[in-house]
Amino acid sequence: MSEQHSGRHFETTAIHAGQEPDAVTGAVVPPIHQVSTFKQDGVGGLRGGYEYSRSANPTRTALEENLAALEGGRRALAFASGLAAEDCLLRTVLRPGDHLVIPDDAYGGTFRLVAKVVERWGVSWSVANTGDPASVREALRPETKLVWVETPSNPLLGITDIAVIADLARSAGARLVVDNTFASPYLQQPLALGADVVVHSTTKYLGGHSDVVGGALVTSDVALAEELAFHQNAMGAIAGPFDSWLVLRGIKTLAVRMDRHSLNAARVVEALTAHPKVVQVYYPGLESHPGHETAAKQMRDFGGMVSFRVAGGERAAVEVCDRARLFTLGESLGGVESLIEHPYRMTHASAAGSALEVPADLVRLSVGIEAADDLLADLSQALG
Repeated sequence: MSEQHSGRHFETTAIHAGQEPDAVTGAVVPPIHQVSTFKQDGVGGLRGGYEYSRSANPTRTALEENLAALEGGRRALAFASGLAAEDCLLRTVLRPGDHLVIPDDAYGGTFRLVAKVVERWGVSWSVANTGDPASVREALRPETKLVWVETPSNPLLGITDIAVIADLARSAGARLVVDNTFASPYLQQPLALGADVVVHSTTKYLGGHSDVVGGALVTSDVALAEELAFHQNAMGAIAGPFDSWLVLRGIKTLAVRMDRHSLNAARVVEALTAHPKVVQVYYPGLESHPGHETAAKQMRDFGGMVSFRVAGGERAAVEVCDRARLFTLGESLGGVESLIEHPYRMTHASAAGSALEVPADLVRLSVGIEAADDLLADLSQALG
């Protein structure tokens, strides 16, 4: 997966796609077009197709072209957040009476959007273990229009065979959506494996520095892309020019950061699996992980997200989070700094009491790019 459709390697594409030097000044970094409206050369005479920044902005265009190239898609659309991207997709594709399948360990925000918002539009949904094709097959209905997959999933790091589920969805007349946030396009290319749409929270690894909130959709379906673009403009939850610029800046170092995230995570996993106070470690790089072979087949490496269960239950898990010092207690993930959180009370609190409830003794790590020895020392003292 190292070669992009342009013939260039991923690292080169990340730095150059959508980012030609400025035609006027020669600036090698695209400028931030912090502007709401554009002068027209006569009524309807648009320069480059720009009239109003909700509809299109040159900085956002640069990001969208870059994201499409990285995912090997025909078109990308950038949004104000990952959930704004999901909302646009769901409202574009689904109608009252339709049905969608979501993972049984989906991100809490996705679950909340589906269960508390989308359902009120007359759309039904069901959950499936997307790592088990039989579970997905059982969840499909004649009215199913979308199958939603996270791989690796949040926070249990479940792995789904994208090609297999793409075939299942296609045979049922449904589209496959893959949330590629945890892997990033550097580690995984869902469109090449048969997915119809890729979703990103660009807040995470794409931005990479915990300083921007954004989202994106990428597809190779030209007709669907046109529908999504219409709804993006009609709804208006677009990525602003400065946010787009920040994500573009982060993407330039995505490859080298993901390599370091993965290396550090492997060191952390090795230490956690040997620790007497750790009951279970969730990481697709472990040979004992049920999705390890699939992950090794469809991913370049296994990423920087690690979850583990602590002996002593919920209270012990919370205490580990509270004692951490180098690992910052906070939600989100994918930044250069390491984060620790308690999903049951934090990112996945909205799933409490549902089929998607996560274990109360679970701790999730976003392993950053600091020195691995320092991270291991902090985890050792946090575990007591």
